[in-house]
Amino acid sequence: MALIEAASPHVMNTYARVPIALSHGQGVRVWDVNGREYLDALAGIAVNTLGHNHPKLVPALQDQLTKIIHSSNYYHVPDQERLAARLVELSGLTNVFFCSSGLEANEAALKLARKFGHDKGITRPQIVVYEKAFHGRSIATLSATGNAKVQKGFEPLVEGFIRVPLNDIDALRQATEGNPDVVAVFFETIQGEGGVNPMRAEYLREVRALCDANDWLLMIDEVQCGMGRTGKWFAHQWAGILPDVMPLAKGLGSGVPIGAVVAGPRAANIFQPGNHGTTFGGNPLAMRAGVETLRIMEEDGLLENATRVGAHLRAALERGLEGIAGVTEIRGQGLMLGIELDRPCGVLTARAAEAGLLLSVTADNVIRLVPPLILTEAQADEIVALLLPLVRAFLAE
Repeated sequence: MALIEAASPHVMNTYARVPIALSHGQGVRVWDVNGREYLDALAGIAVNTLGHNHPKLVPALQDQLTKIIHSSNYYHVPDQERLAARLVELSGLTNVFFCSSGLEANEAALKLARKFGHDKGITRPQIVVYEKAFHGRSIATLSATGNAKVQKGFEPLVEGFIRVPLNDIDALRQATEGNPDVVAVFFETIQGEGGVNPMRAEYLREVRALCDANDWLLMIDEVQCGMGRTGKWFAHQWAGILPDVMPLAKGLGSGVPIGAVVAGPRAANIFQPGNHGTTFGGNPLAMRAGVETLRIMEEDGLLENATRVGAHLRAALERGLEGIAGVTEIRGQGLMLGIELDRPCGVLTARAAEAGLLLSVTADNVIRLVPPLILTEAQADEIVALLLPLVRAFLAE
């Protein structure tokens, strides 16, 4: 499999890369520079919503490239208005800020929460975050992240965070009781990098009620679990709640870098001119990608597809791995699934690639499957047929 003999001497050594280089893709399949084919169950880490070389998306992006790629937020960008209007309609919220990545969207959410607190006279605002969370690698989002390994070496971390365990409303109440400086609760509906850990629907409703009772912002990071991946536009919608702030990115542009912060009435007017900004955020190419992605997802019924094919994939995994010692749990929703093993299994990323399957291992011992939302049941069966022998052989070592 090895195509790349050594890391480039000119590129910073920041990724533990699998030694393949991809050249092109079609649908849920990609090919490397040697012509070898792979089934893509990673989708660029939940980014390639529509797979590769989508027949409706590519012509739209080509059309945009001939018009204008970038202007500036000094000027109005018509597709910003179109995309914002669709996100508002789909989310039930009111206003959108556009940026270029999930990290930037989460950073903006943290700034919103702090400004919300300062506007209320709180000089040292505190934000509740969660164990195992991942919100990004800037100094502030790294500080909100619940992973000591990725924080190590970048201290001192930013202050102002209170960390609590998942799905424990009593722990949240105890951690915040009598604290007048709390301004927001911030979490992923389903943690991605933390190991595909879902928040329970009842817990989400309890947190919404607690935020309402205390005048806190409910901020839900939907960067990885949003954009139809669970079978609804945003994963928190399964609980029937509305957040005050919702960062988005990844799948919103089907591969074109994009981020967004969608806000409801309590947060929509916190930022005023001069409070926040971006050079590339909201550029015409990214906005066209977002507009077209949402249009195609709706036209092609991809939310329903994620629900149906995701259930099929999970059931097949459960059947195939039932009773195998070392398989701890299969969890997730729609086309965001994790298989937790009882030991570190990072080697499976490379072994799967050798077998013609792209996936990732997150939180050291969780196999993560986040394929394009165009996946069919037959292709889901292919994933299972490729993956199960690898898992069985690994656990038998």
